[in-house]
Amino acid sequence: MELGNGFTFIERQKRMIIDGEDFYLDLLFFHRKLRRLVAVELKLGKFKAKDKGQMELYLNWLNKYERQEFEEAPIGLILCAESSREQVELLQMHKDGILVAEYWTELPPKAQLEKRLHQALVEAKERFEKNTIYLE
Repeated sequence: MELGNGFTFIERQKRMIIDGEDFYLDLLFFHRKLRRLVAVELKLGKFKAKDKGQMELYLNWLNKYERQEFEEAPIGLILCAESSREQVELLQMHKDGILVAEYWTELPPKAQLEKRLHQALVEAKERFEKNTIYLE
């Protein structure tokens, strides 16, 4: 329920055997409305570029061995203690169906939270305006 409506939990520590080696995806869900598997990796530290490669491997494996005929391609979510915005942008992860998000173990002070929310709005507005210019 923390993720919202439509998510169905499938498995924790989903085992995948690749070239005789065991790999474990932290969480696997199915989203009913999207009709696709949602792979979730939890990272204790800051996002690293290698995390993208790991998620790509998992998504390709799920696409090959777990995806049903009626389903869309799986997507991935990497939850980190700290995001690396420039790395995420340069890696163009959204094109591969991978999103990165930060999690908080506790809310920051109100002033800091307001500052971060304001900064996020400014960045979103800049991205929107940049994309609008390219469309014209």
